[in-house]
Amino acid sequence: QVQLVESGGGLVQPGGSLRLSCAATLLPFTPFNIYVMGWYRQAPGKQRELVATIFADIVTNYTDSVKGRFTISKDNARNEVYLQMNSLKPEDSAVYYCNARRAGQHKVQYWGQGTQVTVSS
Repeated sequence: QVQLVESGGGLVQPGGSLRLSCAATLLPFTPFNIYVMGWYRQAPGKQRELVATIFADIVTNYTDSVKGRFTISKDNARNEVYLQMNSLKPEDSAVYYCNARRAGQHKVQYWGQGTQVTVSS
């Protein structure tokens, strides 16, 4: 079982920056490094899409639209994962969700409640 809590969303002007955080609560003695951690987003009327994933401190994937602007990172000591978002655009507006799954399988996944990011002038 994994519980995920996101924070850091809000309203920002185009070109601005935000840093999202996701705190994971794991079962005792479960190492954080066995999980693939990811950020997804969902805009109104659109499907949820992958933004970035990280596993064992190696960045695995970014969606093309955020490459060069967003950076995913994690702190294994704190069981936290972050998404630094720079040069934000209105099309980045969405609810951002933290995701966790054990490496090697996709059947069981855990989601946070989401945090709203709005990019608008």
